[in-house]
Amino acid sequence: MKVLLVEPTYYTKFPPLGLLKLASYHRSRGDQVKLVRGINEDLEFKPDRIEVTSLFTYAWKPVHEAIQFYHDEFRHAKMRVGGIYASLMSERLESFFPFIDIYHGLFEKADAYIPAYDLLDDVEKWEKWDSTLLFTSRGCIRNCPYCVVPKLEGKLRSVVECLERYIYPGHKRIILWDNNFFASPNWKNIMKDLQDIGLPVDFNQGIDARLINDEKARMIAELKTPLIRTAFDDLHEEKAVTDAVDILAQNGIRRRKIFIYTLYNFFDEEHYNDTPTNFFKRIKLISELGCVSYPMRFEPLNALKKNRFISPLWTEQQLKMVVKARRILGYGGAFPPYKGLVDKFDRANSFKEAFSVYPLRAHPSNL
Repeated sequence: MKVLLVEPTYYTKFPPLGLLKLASYHRSRGDQVKLVRGINEDLEFKPDRIEVTSLFTYAWKPVHEAIQFYHDEFRHAKMRVGGIYASLMSERLESFFPFIDIYHGLFEKADAYIPAYDLLDDVEKWEKWDSTLLFTSRGCIRNCPYCVVPKLEGKLRSVVECLERYIYPGHKRIILWDNNFFASPNWKNIMKDLQDIGLPVDFNQGIDARLINDEKARMIAELKTPLIRTAFDDLHEEKAVTDAVDILAQNGIRRRKIFIYTLYNFFDEEHYNDTPTNFFKRIKLISELGCVSYPMRFEPLNALKKNRFISPLWTEQQLKMVVKARRILGYGGAFPPYKGLVDKFDRANSFKEAFSVYPLRAHPSNL
């Protein structure tokens, strides 16, 4: 059987890990596979099956374009669509394309396979890719209302025992996509494997500040890590975040290497609701800790357009103030702890004072 793997042309920094694992799965069954990104009008490969992936719900248009194009080109081929959008909004997708099959959640049969990275050599966007993408665990112990992980992956479980066999030859770094790495029952063995392998490691999805202790911080410090990511989503996490930063710093990790995602504009009556004041206090605290804050605007899990949702507790003008401050006062969309910005947040007594734009500009030399 010939299987065409399609990645739509939505924006992403990473190649389609799910499709690469699916490729290895099909190869194990004796199938021929080909990976394409977007619409390829000169495709000589005539598939019997077409697998299309999807990303966030607001990135649905490229998915629809790919489905329609390849269906028109290869009407005899069976088509299946998976990924985040397909899983969360399957009824909407089926209403447009009744001829497709939809796969919900994680395809467990393929998840254990080593991704077919060789397929990236034939895709212009990914031909120079040199990093191993890896989940050593799936799921999460948390059930955050703004997160899609519980819906797609379920409860936390370890999925990798021996790390070395998953490192692709010639790759120069390891990018971990675990949703809560230190909650995994196998985290210590994986950390030891990472130390033995010796490649730079990026905990890309962030680590849970509530789980950091001296042992974990010490092991992190022994790795080659460009930065450490964590999150500060609500003020009730203040002590956990402060303690985690202090522990990491005490174990030799520079505070300016600690990158803290800061959720704002979140609203959910059943849980907690963010306010501009709540957000300002978190940004100010991160600045005082000497770390980098990265504001993350909340998007509903079923959003069809990006940056359209406005919490009842925020105004459009306040949201625009954050965007403008990130662009003019910050650097790369973040608020680094350089002196001028730290002083500005420290002097501010309100959200408006903190995020009003003054003639203060960031420069890479200040980082």
